[in-house]
Amino acid sequence: MQSKAEKAGLLERSVSSLKGVGARRSLLYSRIGIRTVGDLLRHYPRSYANYVVCEDISAAEDGSSISVKAYVDRKTQPVRIKGGRTMQRVHAVSPDGSSVELTYFNNPYATAKIEAGSEYIFHGRIQKDLFGIRMINPVLVQENEMGMLIPQYPLTEGLSSRMIASNIRQVLQDPDLEIDETLPPEVIDKYGLMGTEEAIRKVHFPKDDGEATQARKRLVFEELLVLSLGIKLRKSSMGGDKTGYSDLSADAFIESLPFPLTGAQKRCIREIAGDLGGSRAMNRLLQGDVGSGKTAVAAAAVYLAWKNGHQSVVMAPTEVLAEQHAETFRKYLEPFGMSVGLLTGSVKGTARQTLLKQIASGGADLVVGTHAVISDGVEFRDLDLVITDEQHRFGVSQRAMLSGKGTSPHTLVMSATPIPRTLSLIVYGDLDISVLDELPKGRKRIRTVLVDDSYRDRYLGFVRKTVEEGHQAYIVCPLVDESDAVPDAVSATEYFDRLRENWLSGIEVGLLHGKMSSQDKADLMEKFRTGLVKVLVSTTVIEVGVDCPNATLMIIENAERFGLSTLHQLRGRIGRGQDQSWCVLVSSAGSGTAKQRLDLLVETDDGFRIATEDLKMRGPGDFLGSRQHGLPNLAVADIVDDEKSLYTANDAAEEILRNDPGLKDSPALVSAVRKLFTESGQVFN
Repeated sequence: MQSKAEKAGLLERSVSSLKGVGARRSLLYSRIGIRTVGDLLRHYPRSYANYVVCEDISAAEDGSSISVKAYVDRKTQPVRIKGGRTMQRVHAVSPDGSSVELTYFNNPYATAKIEAGSEYIFHGRIQKDLFGIRMINPVLVQENEMGMLIPQYPLTEGLSSRMIASNIRQVLQDPDLEIDETLPPEVIDKYGLMGTEEAIRKVHFPKDDGEATQARKRLVFEELLVLSLGIKLRKSSMGGDKTGYSDLSADAFIESLPFPLTGAQKRCIREIAGDLGGSRAMNRLLQGDVGSGKTAVAAAAVYLAWKNGHQSVVMAPTEVLAEQHAETFRKYLEPFGMSVGLLTGSVKGTARQTLLKQIASGGADLVVGTHAVISDGVEFRDLDLVITDEQHRFGVSQRAMLSGKGTSPHTLVMSATPIPRTLSLIVYGDLDISVLDELPKGRKRIRTVLVDDSYRDRYLGFVRKTVEEGHQAYIVCPLVDESDAVPDAVSATEYFDRLRENWLSGIEVGLLHGKMSSQDKADLMEKFRTGLVKVLVSTTVIEVGVDCPNATLMIIENAERFGLSTLHQLRGRIGRGQDQSWCVLVSSAGSGTAKQRLDLLVETDDGFRIATEDLKMRGPGDFLGSRQHGLPNLAVADIVDDEKSLYTANDAAEEILRNDPGLKDSPALVSAVRKLFTESGQVFN
């Protein structure tokens, strides 16, 4: 008789130990992350097929997925087509007399089972046109599958859902299978959940929609709970013990500013001061739309660090932004006698060596710079506050190196990219979050309009009128030059030449793009900021870092080629003064999703609403753009569709950790947390 340990070992065995899984299928499984029997069980269906025969195929809607019982009267021999693929056609007739052409590509296994003179049930998406009714690669349905929910799995070419279901059924019928319960009994009872094993069995082979829903509910809850626990455990391990600051009054700083702070800015300063006075290092995200006043809040934090005898550093993603920040921080802080240094790649020779000595001796109270601040040779006397701006543009290792310049320094990260609450719970769950949800008084809402390029003469005429009235304008293009070879997309270099020759002749126009040197970009930006350049033609390099209150107009060509959040960031470059500003979105998208996205920008300037819609449309992977955020791969949960479950699981995680800090009494949950985060490249000790 086998021991419990030997039985439990079934899940750790290679998937190749299963009957019917040879070398080829093992390779196919490995392509979708399945290496062990346990991996196979956790490969959950993405949907279910419910095969019900359509009796009248002629009435079925084009593009719909249906099942049809049809008599096969002939099939062709396979032929080779372009790309080395094979194609084979099967001709069949449905009960209502409709002819159906079934076309199979690279699927000899399916067509081998089909014989002329026999009747079969085919399931697939139908296509209707002048040439008749067709199905491409339809599934051959067995009689005993009719009326059942048939799992449909994420696949790779060469694997079918039927193959996966067969292997999973084999595992579930194995007498050695034992699946341990992950969740504490009180959690299962409180939230009305299935047990682990029951949920796994029923998510793969439910008898009806109700069972499938309940099984998925349990598995989604568990996955999001494990995710929330991991983030909270990581948060509790971050930041060393500190001696809290004793002087936490920023009143003198606030009173010195040439403008009144918003209520949101004052609230965020209080939240930061509370962290600085605590016994643990601050880890806080300061989030707010472009123009909401993050820099003034960050300067208040630097002021408090200085009052308590410590140095600060601000790291920005570009030299232009670093220089702009240095100028702003000097304006805010030098009246108090603080010394602000600027360290970028352009600071060289004697000037660099002098600054490095000031940093090491403590003579520089604040250092503003690019990634140059984390280079070798940069040593601080007493770095205790680390601020990163647009932190998503830095890698995890760069941020860690910056914090390593001090001893468990307080950390403040700033972002003008609004992130929906669902995503921030995951991406920034290890940070406390401060939100600037007010704009300074006197700011006028940017008026946004959507046109196609037939209006080009009119909106470029508006550019000239704007300049003649003493203001400046941006024109944003998706490409640098024509060599980028994207059909129908406007290139900045070509547009720049045409503008100077035609629409904007006689006006000083500048061209800015990412292929220019840092010095050339900085020089051009300074000319635009001081008004020497009136119109700036640019790629999205201006998305971050350009602050020109006199710019009141932005034209964005091929707007449908940009993400919603990017468009919102670009629009935020204008409207920074007291004058009315305009954003003109130019797009040929006359309908569909692209038009809906752009209509939303016309309708609202609420960055969080825009970000939420962007997340729904693009999904978290595309929204974030980079894996550096450490978002674990989720097997069954969807953070957009399962928003309510995420909040519930987050609350449950807080309750579990209140009762069992560190999960000392929950080894199964600890194991699940380690597995989820280790697989995403993160390590929990």
